[in-house]
Amino acid sequence: YGMTGGQMAPTTLLGMVATTAPGGRGADLHGRPIDISRMLAVCDGVVYVERCALTSVKDIQRAKKAIKKCFQVQLDGLGFGLVELLSPCPTNWKMTPSQAWKWVNETMTEVYPLGIIKDTTGYDKDQK
Repeated sequence: YGMTGGQMAPTTLLGMVATTAPGGRGADLHGRPIDISRMLAVCDGVVYVERCALTSVKDIQRAKKAIKKCFQVQLDGLGFGLVELLSPCPTNWKMTPSQAWKWVNETMTEVYPLGIIKDTTGYDKDQK
């Protein structure tokens, strides 16, 4: 979950500066970042949760595959599915695009690791 005007979002990392947190996000004042994918993965009825990044061609291809699978899970009536996408925001982060991609890969993924968080669909990895 992100914001479009540089505001602090529930997923904003500790210490990150935002228009609504000019001194950086602090756990005492703003609370800790929310890992929505892990929160939802433990709920009844959730069958598929994956987190992907949008920082390279390979990552984007993986994200497209995950989104397609998530839609198929819904169409097949298996339960709830979610694909969380880590997307760089170079403008509000005041970085070049390549710096923002690197920051996602090196910093965000430490807090929000990429990969399948839950998959009880029974689908073969390459099936859907």
